[in-house]
Amino acid sequence: MPLESNARIVKELARRGYNAEREAITLLASASDSAAAVESVVDHAPDDALRITADHVRAVTGDRSASGTDPTASGTNPTASGTNPTASGTNPTASGTDSAGSTDSDSADSGTTRTHKSTPNRTGDETPSATSTAQSPVETEGSPSDAGSTTDHDAVDPPADPPHHDPDLRELRIGNDMTGRSTGTGEYGDFVQTFRDRYERLSKVLRGRVNHRPAEAIAEMPGGSDAAMIGLVNDVRSTKSGHWLVELEDTTGTFPALIMKDKGLADLVDEILMDECLAVEGTLADDSGILFADSLHFPDVPRTHRTGAADRHVQAALISDVHVGSDEFMADAWSSFTDWLHTPEAEPVEYLLLAGDMVEGVGVYPDQDEELEIVDIYEQYEAFAEHLKEVPADTEIVMIPGNHDAVRLAEPQPGFNDEIRSIMDVHDAQIVSNPATVTVEGVDVLMYHGVSLDEVIAELPEEKASYDEPHKAMYQLLKKRHVAPQFGGHTRVAPEERDYLVIEDVPDVFHTGHVHKLGWGKYHNVLAVNSGCWQAQTDFQKSVNIDPDAGYAPILDLDTLEMTVRKFA
Repeated sequence: MPLESNARIVKELARRGYNAEREAITLLASASDSAAAVESVVDHAPDDALRITADHVRAVTGDRSASGTDPTASGTNPTASGTNPTASGTNPTASGTDSAGSTDSDSADSGTTRTHKSTPNRTGDETPSATSTAQSPVETEGSPSDAGSTTDHDAVDPPADPPHHDPDLRELRIGNDMTGRSTGTGEYGDFVQTFRDRYERLSKVLRGRVNHRPAEAIAEMPGGSDAAMIGLVNDVRSTKSGHWLVELEDTTGTFPALIMKDKGLADLVDEILMDECLAVEGTLADDSGILFADSLHFPDVPRTHRTGAADRHVQAALISDVHVGSDEFMADAWSSFTDWLHTPEAEPVEYLLLAGDMVEGVGVYPDQDEELEIVDIYEQYEAFAEHLKEVPADTEIVMIPGNHDAVRLAEPQPGFNDEIRSIMDVHDAQIVSNPATVTVEGVDVLMYHGVSLDEVIAELPEEKASYDEPHKAMYQLLKKRHVAPQFGGHTRVAPEERDYLVIEDVPDVFHTGHVHKLGWGKYHNVLAVNSGCWQAQTDFQKSVNIDPDAGYAPILDLDTLEMTVRKFA
């Protein structure tokens, strides 16, 4: 049947309050009277069902070609057939093993852990390394890049007889989810604890590279001694002679380092942000009052980082910034995307990772109410839930909040309250904090909405970070091993006992949104992806010169970490 038939069936079921598995849609589309089949399936669906499964369809159409048993037999419940991959019955917030396989009380297991073969690793020699530049959507149309290509959604002929999804092959775990674990009260001591945790964890990364001494110990060393210090950047300023003075702070005190302009370190100085963790090596002045820097070290991602990979061909769609409720929400593009997900060509897409801003929100920027199609925040989430029903029911979905969502603005952001979760329960999506790490069949994906990208782009030179190439700003966050290093600027930080914004474990994929620009590339074998948006340019965006890349869906091969960007607008 043509795609339009599938699309009509999906929308009709969504209108009636259901989403559906891909196989169920295929069976309904192939029925001699699709409309009558839809009516019959809806009439016979269990009262508590939220999704239509293939067994529901077979029970009313009599199609048993894919099943050795009669689904209508007495005592058989179609909803308990095992074809629903999300009906695992486990608690997604239960503690378990993290992405490295070790038990971590600070990580939450998604509960979707199933039998899975060992995951092969690939060395840096087997994948493109470092600093590829993303192309514009037009330039990459149908052409390869180091991390993938951009194609129109109907550019490839769908394969015949797509394989049926086996939920037992899926493996999905969540790490670093702070939802329900917030301890901060906003007291001064809470901030001290957050920055102490940041220092302790990032300094461990740097101690293997420099012979670190605490600030108070360096102050007692004789002049002319070689010394190295690891600390958080307390101050950076230029001297009258064109040198730079960097003050570092550790748990024992502060100490200044002078970076001479003739040392060849200017390029690195340009990248320094306040409050990030940094190591400086050099020689003490004769009076031991200052450290003359010879080298700077960021925590950084090792160039030898080895990536994980799925042991079968399976894909994940990486999207963000849907902005339902805005009068510029691109409903047609979204429907084209969800229609495509029901085609045989999209059969390998078993995961959808959504990096925040599901709705447009209320009161986010000046005069926003003039650009809203839906003015009530709860109605916005209800509308988003209706659009989510169009996604195949057998798709595993993970969502994190963004700055337009109805959660606290300060990061880390917990994954919504119970009321909003209940509105979005149509798809059994896993809703976790911003940021969070999602391990998908052996591939570690760091999901972060990306508010700090504004800060990085504002502070660093254009060649280091820009809105036109957002992945380069993401490289800087990977280099600093922290998603929001600078405190007190545009990015609000909530004090917690643990700094959930530290990138302690190197991810295989770094997925962000927020800036509404499409960009991707690899940094030390980590694929950095900013996935654009589903909102056309608003008047506010026009006033601040934001030209969004809307209606794109990066599709990631989890077995190869190659990526294709598909266009639906």
